[in-house]
Amino acid sequence: MRAYMLERYGDRSAMALRDVPKPEAGPGNVLVRVRAAGLNPVDYKIREGKMRLINRLHLPLVAGSELAGEVSQVGPGVTKFVPGDRVFARVDKFTLGAFAEFATVDQHLLAGIPEELDFGQAAGLPLAGLTALQALRDLLNVTQGGRVYISGGAGGVGTMAIQIAKWFGAEVATTASGPGTELVRSLGADHVIDYKTENAWDVLRDYDYAFDLIGGQDLGGAFRIVQPGGRVVSIAGVPEPATAREDLDRGPLLAGLFWLASWKIRRQARAQRVDYRFLLMHPSGPDLEFLSHLVREKSLSVTVDRVFPFEQIADAFAYLEVGHAKGKVIVEMP
Repeated sequence: MRAYMLERYGDRSAMALRDVPKPEAGPGNVLVRVRAAGLNPVDYKIREGKMRLINRLHLPLVAGSELAGEVSQVGPGVTKFVPGDRVFARVDKFTLGAFAEFATVDQHLLAGIPEELDFGQAAGLPLAGLTALQALRDLLNVTQGGRVYISGGAGGVGTMAIQIAKWFGAEVATTASGPGTELVRSLGADHVIDYKTENAWDVLRDYDYAFDLIGGQDLGGAFRIVQPGGRVVSIAGVPEPATAREDLDRGPLLAGLFWLASWKIRRQARAQRVDYRFLLMHPSGPDLEFLSHLVREKSLSVTVDRVFPFEQIADAFAYLEVGHAKGKVIVEMP
């Protein structure tokens, strides 16, 4: 089968299309015939080696974090799926494998695709959808009537986060520019700041929560937007000690490294009397089922920016890395 391999850490030349053996479904696993796969910034961050402290990968391996397809084979002990089922997943972080014609996935990471989505749309839901859900529900505890600021609302995670926050009953402010402005408004954003003409932290005040998707000065600005006692969650900042202890189940050495690395950010947060947390999303079949429910009740849709054929996946990554995609970038298998 054809697969897009991560052969070493480095630039785009570190990944290449190769012919590799087709995998088999082992105990508890499902062999999925992949119809489409989503591309994400985390994929090229992994390639660049920026995730090595978190993701212990054994290279070379098939890259890719999320997929949609059909069940081809089930392994011993699989009870949730049968051949022919339409499924999607955020695959295991430590094995990856989505960028291939076939992939094996633990049954507990899979969910059935709602009939409202085609394979391309379904492939763009898992990683961004799970990230947004787990940030807003689990770390921010967004509730009815709360006010949440989401930076970079027109991207893959942002488009999901706006809709999920609205489903929770929150008032949503976000940043966008150009065509992204109309997109985020159509998804339910109540307030949209054009980041090319003004800074969100000069306009917004006393928000209950902030979900940072950009990092850098935008993360620092989020601390100023949230009222004292509030919380800022980021996927673009620096992991802090709780990431090592609670999300990775690692010991004091990594917690200490994260303590040092995040010291400046945590100091900024303390100065504004807000709490800071880095989100490390975890794959979850049950959470995907929850997102499927939102799709079925028309509370959640998937915004696809561009679709590339699998053989042009290198071009798809080049496009993604420019950073102007509005929604998801997808590759479809032959």
